[in-house]
This record gives sequence, C-alpha cells and structure tokens, in this order.
Amino acid sequence: MSDATVGTRRGMARRGFLAGAAAVTGTALTGTARAAGTSAQIGSGTRPLALTHVTVIDGSGAPPAPDMTVVVEGGRITGLAPSAHTRLRPGTRTVDLTGKYLIPGLIEAHTHSDGPETVIPALYALTGVTTVREMRGQPVHHEWREKIRSGALLGPRWVVGSPIVDGTPSLWAADVGPTIEVRDAAEARRAVRRVKREGADFVKVYSRLSREAYFAIADEARRQGIPHLGHCPDTVRIAEASAIGHRTIEHLHALLLATSRHEKEIRRRLAAVRIDPRDPGSLSRYHSWFQQVHPLEWRAVQGYDRDRADALFRSLAADGTAVVPTLSVHRTLELPDEVPSRADEWKYLPAWQVESWPDQLAALTGGRTPEQARRIRRIFEHRLRLVSELHGTGVRLAAGTDTGTGYLVPGFALHDELALLVAAGLTPAEALRAATRDAARTLGLPAVGTVARGQAADLLVLDADPLRDIRNTRRIHGVVVDGRWIPPQERRRLLAAVEEAAAQTPPPEEGVTMTGCGCGGHP
Repeated sequence: MSDATVGTRRGMARRGFLAGAAAVTGTALTGTARAAGTSAQIGSGTRPLALTHVTVIDGSGAPPAPDMTVVVEGGRITGLAPSAHTRLRPGTRTVDLTGKYLIPGLIEAHTHSDGPETVIPALYALTGVTTVREMRGQPVHHEWREKIRSGALLGPRWVVGSPIVDGTPSLWAADVGPTIEVRDAAEARRAVRRVKREGADFVKVYSRLSREAYFAIADEARRQGIPHLGHCPDTVRIAEASAIGHRTIEHLHALLLATSRHEKEIRRRLAAVRIDPRDPGSLSRYHSWFQQVHPLEWRAVQGYDRDRADALFRSLAADGTAVVPTLSVHRTLELPDEVPSRADEWKYLPAWQVESWPDQLAALTGGRTPEQARRIRRIFEHRLRLVSELHGTGVRLAAGTDTGTGYLVPGFALHDELALLVAAGLTPAEALRAATRDAARTLGLPAVGTVARGQAADLLVLDADPLRDIRNTRRIHGVVVDGRWIPPQERRRLLAAVEEAAAQTPPPEEGVTMTGCGCGGHP
C-alpha cells in the first residue's frame, strides 16, 4: 500500500482526532522553536544537584516525607535523606524547595503522538510527563527517542509499540497511517516477526482480529520474546487473553461486555458487527462501529453481574494483566456535550488543528437521539464503577489518556486523567501510583516511577500537595528530566517557545503526502 495522498486540508485535519495531531513533523526549526528542541542540555552538567527542604511523595504509597533532600548525579538519584542529616559535596548545586512537593515524573501509558518535533516531545516533559508509551509506533517516534537519548531534544522516555495489527477490514482506513491487517495465523506470525525487526517494544493488537490470528500473535510474540497488548479482540474473551499473557487491556469496551450475564448473547451480536471495507474514512468506520456497539454496551450494563465481574477481575490480578482505562477518551466520545469550548493549553497546538476538533467530534458522535445520549451517559458512569471495582479487586491500573484524540493535549491530558481516576473512587495517592510506580511496572521499566536511590532522576516539583487535591499536579514549579533541572523561569520560556512553534506550524497543503501515512498493509 503506497503513501496516502490527501486532497484537502479538512481531510488532513480529520486524521488528528483518532490517530494523533496530524501536524507537519518536517517543519524547519525557527530560532524560537530550536530553543525548545535543544533545551534538554540546559541545566545539565557534571555538578551534582541537590533539591533541599522538599516534601517527598515517593510513589510507593509510603506517607509523605517532609524536609527531605534529593541528590541527583549523572541522571540518577544518588541521595535521599532528611535535609538535617544530609552533607553535600563541595560544588553541589543547591535548590531550596521549602514548601514544595516532589513526586516521580508522571508516566502516560497510552498515547498517539503525531505533530511537530518542536512541539510534542517538549510539551510532555514540561508538563511533568517524563515517560510515554506510544501505542501506534512510527519511524518518527524512534527518531525522537534517539534524539532525546543523545541530549539533542527535550522530551520523555519513549516506549514505542508496533503499528496497529488488526483483522481485515480494520477499523482504521489508510487515511490515518500504517495498519497491518492480517487474515490468518501465517500472516499474524509474519506481522510479529516484522515489527520486532523494525524495533517495536511490543505488538499492538486490535479489535477486529480473528481468534486464529490473535492466538497466533500471542504464541509468536512469546517465541520472539516481545509482549503483546492492546485491545482485547471482539472474538476473544478477556479471561482467555489474560491467561496467555496479554499484558495490558486498553480502554473499557471489552471489560464492559465481559462482566454482563448477557455476555453470550452480546458476543453473538458482536460477531455480526460489520465494517465496510470500501469506506475510505477512519472517522466514518469508527462512527459505524460505535453505532453498532453502543446498544450492546447498554445491554451489558443492564445485565451487569457483580459476582461475574469479581471473578474476572481476580483472574486478571492473578495473571498480572493490567488495565489502562483511558477515561479521558471515553468521556470525550460519550459526553460530547461537556467538552470545553476553550482551554488555555490549546495554545500549544496549531490553531488549524484545534479548530477542526468540533467537526471531527460531530463525525464520530453525531446522529444520536436524546435516548441514545442518555444511555451513553449511563454507560460512562458505569465505566467509572468498573474502574473502582477493578482497583478494589487488586487489578493494576495504569494511567493513560489516548492523547492524540481531539481535545486531549499532550501532557496536560494526563493530569485530567488523574482527576477522573479520583472521580471513579481512587484516592489521590492511588491515582498518583497509577501514573508512577504502577505504570512503570506495567511498562516493564523498573528504573522509573518512584523516588529512591538508584532510580532515574525523572521528577516533578509542585507548589501544592497533590494528596490533598489531585488537581494540584497541574501546579508545576519545576521538572527534572533525566537529571536535568528545569526551574520555573526556564520552564515558562520553553513553554513560550513551544507555543510559538505551534503558531508557526502551517496547515497541510492540498495534495501533500504526509510522512509515515498509509504504509503497511499485509506483511
């Protein structure tokens, strides 16, 4: 399949809602934009850094530790002790953080990052998101990761998945980028081997896979030593997927169906859901899928079985399968009347992209009757209940947003997700762990997610206590990104550079071919 040529600006903007902000990644760096792109080296150096007199919330669940000193050297935490008992080496750079709160850098477990290099990576880091998991990997994400590792680009640690591996026809058309469609076990196994060769950290599986293809992916992934995760396919029961090593379940669609006493009936009806392979638009394919699936979800809610849910959730916990609820995207698509008309953080994305969001949302959610809208609101409320019960049963939760969807701004969206987790019944401390320690374990990253000696120095300093009000994670004083301290004034300057870079990103031209779009097809 060749690269997709897009005929209109509106067509290009339409991609952004589902696949990420479709901005021009190859834009030449202006002087201001370059400042954001290379600022990872600012504040770094060989001198040790001591953050003193700060209250440490270490991400482990331990009580806050007041008046602590955290020493950073070579990108690692080398000291953590009460300030009164800490002796600093001569030449140590000291930052007094009296009255501040220090937490681990946040981990965003579900992103679709696509946009200018001068905007997206820095925006994550400057909002305290120091690790992201990319759920639809493309070459640009590997390029960004290498630039960040070399110190040439400010940004988070990046875990990069494969292109989406789905059945045929996929929910994704060629207008949003590469999807690997597989029809049988042989193609599924080739897809696993292919994405491993291409450097993916995991295989991203999707909703429309056949049973034969899914179980072949699981087996081949085990043979190749690469995790498989993502959507639980419509053809596979969650307990089956969990038992064979499905590492994380993304979103709450499949969980809703699996916890109903009507599951057998729902699965029969789900098998009848069809996607038109002739439809060239991902938005319209998704709209069709939503229209067919929402009645099944409503049927599932009506038949919710607490004992059935408890048994399933206990098996997930025993198998070590984590759940990434992505309440942010569920809220956007299920409560469209409540999306904001404006938010301050939108200025960090190109205006033409933001202005396209209402039309995109209407394309996905339009045509609902008042009764359908009422039922879908009830479905969202039920998702909140599921999150509470998952947590209460011991299933590990990792915070993720589906950033790249309209109305979700990189970095900022994760702070909103934390508030949604609290709204679902988690305490602020539990929500924080879903974006720190528990997310790190879910992503297989033992060196991040907590504040402890020997851990990576990815840290977020706040002006107010997040355990008192989870919304205080937005009150950012400064960040430490891979050992590099970015104080308030520097952070404001870098955010201003990101804002200018976004403003200078032109809309796509008619007839332009987007980098990374439309390749893939059958392996």
